[in-house]
Amino acid sequence: MIITCAELNQFRSYEHCALTPCAGVNVLLGDNGQGKTNVLEALYLCCTGRSHRTRQDRELIRWGAEFAAVRVQAQRRDGDHDVEIALNALGRRRIKVFGQEISRSGELLGHVTGVLFSPEDLRTVKDGPAERRRFVDMALSQIKPAYYYALQRYARALKQRNETLKAIAAQPALAATLDAWDEQLAAAGAELMRQRRAYVEKLNAVASETHRDIAEGREKLEIRYQPSVTGGDDAEAVAEALFGARENDMRRLSTSVGAHRDDVQILVEGRDVRAFGSQGQQRTAALAMRLSELDVMREQLGEWPMLMLDDVMSELDPGRRRQLIGRLKGIQTFITCTDAEDLAGAAIGQAWRVENGELKDA
Repeated sequence: MIITCAELNQFRSYEHCALTPCAGVNVLLGDNGQGKTNVLEALYLCCTGRSHRTRQDRELIRWGAEFAAVRVQAQRRDGDHDVEIALNALGRRRIKVFGQEISRSGELLGHVTGVLFSPEDLRTVKDGPAERRRFVDMALSQIKPAYYYALQRYARALKQRNETLKAIAAQPALAATLDAWDEQLAAAGAELMRQRRAYVEKLNAVASETHRDIAEGREKLEIRYQPSVTGGDDAEAVAEALFGARENDMRRLSTSVGAHRDDVQILVEGRDVRAFGSQGQQRTAALAMRLSELDVMREQLGEWPMLMLDDVMSELDPGRRRQLIGRLKGIQTFITCTDAEDLAGAAIGQAWRVENGELKDA
């Protein structure tokens, strides 16, 4: 997949910005705080419908403006794709695909696909299970929009079950309704767990080799899926676990088992990198996971997604930097950096200098 055109209006620091990237390496140069990351954020928004930095659409609208809009045109194996996202200050958004407004957010997925690696990715390794679930969920949603809908069904059922648990204290008769919510939660949860297990197994197979290359053979990376329910691929097993936890859940007023409690374990040399890894090991593991995500998406989609690298070159030592640059061939890449020397050896096809929310040819 190749992005052929991107346009930002009243988005973050940009009043207006249009760029026509090349099919290879595109570089955004500039000092910190000038708006480089905002371009990648806009591209990622068109891939997933979300910012990687905030959940508040209002923060994406330029200061003093009432709306923001991003439009991306992409060329895929099956033809041209056009995505436009418009946001307003009241918190409403409008999404168009091929110029037609869509009614369901999942209809956005799969038209523009990309992998973003940014400093925030260290949270995938260092923070709690929610970050690692999010990592898997966002990748799977791009590959299989049906997964996104299962995720929505699960979230709705989980919300209803938790609300019912809270209401039972005042109305004990409501306990009988838990069976219906357990059934819905088990069906959607088992689907999520099946997909997550398959994805993590594929990711692990690729990531172990990718990490070995980046770390120059010094360390071994292993990624393991840790479902909260043994045999959670089966809806009956999830339903039994929910029933078994019901008494405890009624005391705690929340659902203690299910796909929302899954985790992904990241091991370097057999040790949990979150607890025992150095910052360098954590960063290398996070990078290997993102690059492996790229490979798995290519296998599933039949073409490369775009790659976005946000201010990561300066964080890598020269050896890891060379390894990363060597993997960019044939992939449309967008890189932000403050120093062009960090890209020594890269075949740069297009470069802009970013100053005060404006792009200028570098």
